[in-house]
Amino acid sequence: MSEEMNLETQNEYNEGDRVTGKVTKIEDKSVTVEITGAPFDGVIPISELSSLHIEKASDAVSEGDELELIITKVEEENFVLSKRKVDAEDAWDSLEEKFNNKETIETEVKDVVKGGLVVDLGVRGFIPASLVEDYFVESFDDYKGRTMTFKIVEMDKEKNRLILSHRAVVQEEKEAKKDEVLENLQEGQVIEGTVQRLASFGAFVDIGGVDGLVHISQLSHEHVEKVSDVLKEGETVSVKVLSVDRDSERISLSIKETLPGPWEGIEERAPKGAVLEGTVKRIVSYGAFVELFPGVEGLVHISRIAHEHIGTPDEVLEEGQQVTVKVLDVNPEEERLSLSIKDLIEKEDETSFADYEMTEDSQGFSISDVIGDQLKKFTE
Repeated sequence: MSEEMNLETQNEYNEGDRVTGKVTKIEDKSVTVEITGAPFDGVIPISELSSLHIEKASDAVSEGDELELIITKVEEENFVLSKRKVDAEDAWDSLEEKFNNKETIETEVKDVVKGGLVVDLGVRGFIPASLVEDYFVESFDDYKGRTMTFKIVEMDKEKNRLILSHRAVVQEEKEAKKDEVLENLQEGQVIEGTVQRLASFGAFVDIGGVDGLVHISQLSHEHVEKVSDVLKEGETVSVKVLSVDRDSERISLSIKETLPGPWEGIEERAPKGAVLEGTVKRIVSYGAFVELFPGVEGLVHISRIAHEHIGTPDEVLEEGQQVTVKVLDVNPEEERLSLSIKDLIEKEDETSFADYEMTEDSQGFSISDVIGDQLKKFTE
C-alpha cells in the first residue's frame, strides 16, 4: 500500500470517532488494540481505560476483549484511544434517566477513599461517608467489594460529578416498612420488640421499623424509679399494643401487661392464716397498708394494729417499717387482703385481785389501793 493510500485511509479516522477495537497486547500502563478496517493499531493509555484509578492495565481488560473506543488523537501510524470516554458517554444518558425516574442502582463498591466510597458506573460515582448508612460508621474498610444499592442525589455531566446515597435507599425502605407495620398493627396485640433508647419518662421500643413508647408506668407492676433499673438498650422485650395513632405515628405499648399480675396465685402465696413479713407503705386514718409482695398490699385495720386502743395508726407505725402480719382474709377477685398485727402480739394478762394476798405484813390492801395500782399500770 502506497504512502498516499495510507494517508487517505488514515484520514477516514478522525478525533472523536467511535471505533471497535480488539485487545491484542496488554502492558502495565497501556493496551494495544487492533481496529477493524484501520491501517494500523491503536493504543489506550492506562488513564483512559477506566473512570477509576487502576494500578495495572490488566485490572481493566483482558486480551481478546472487544471494546468500544473513541479516537482522542491521530498520530503517524498510531491512534490514541479512550475506553473511559465511551463508557462515560453511554453512562450519562442512562444515569440521567435513572435520576429522573428516581430509580435505584445496584453496583459494587470499587474503592474506599478518604471521606467515603467510590463506584464505577461508567463514570466515577462518589458516596460521601454521611450518605452511606443512616447511622455512624467507624470504619468503611470492609465495604470494598460489597454490592450495594444506591440512589443518585446529585449529577453534573459538565463537571463529571456524580453523588450517590445508600442512606436514602435505607430510609425509603424503612418508611415503607413503617407504613406496613402501622397499617397492620392492632390494639391488644402482643409482639416482640427491641429497646432502642431510654428516656426519663419511659422507653422507645422498635416493633419492626416503627418505634412505640412504653411509659414508665407501663414497665412493671412494681413502682419504677428509673427506667434504666429495669431495661437496657438493645434488649428484646415482649410488649402489648395499648393504642395506635396512625396519623401522628404514635404507638403506646406496655411491658407490664405481658407480665403475670402481682395478684396472680395470691391464695397460694398468702393463704388465710399465713404469717408473713411486709413493709408499711401507706398510713391512713383507718389503718395501714402493708406490702407483702411487689404490687400486693393488704390492709391492717386500725382495730387490728394493737390490743390497746390507739387514736391513729401513726402512733405505733411509720411508713417503711418492717412488720410481721397474719393473713385474715384473701379476696383475689377484688385484690384485697385483710391483715393483722395484733393477732401476733400476746395480750398482757390483767393482774387479778387474787394476786394481792392479804397478809398481816401487808397491813391489808384496800380495794381502792388495788384499783389505783391497776389504773397507774394502764396509764403507764
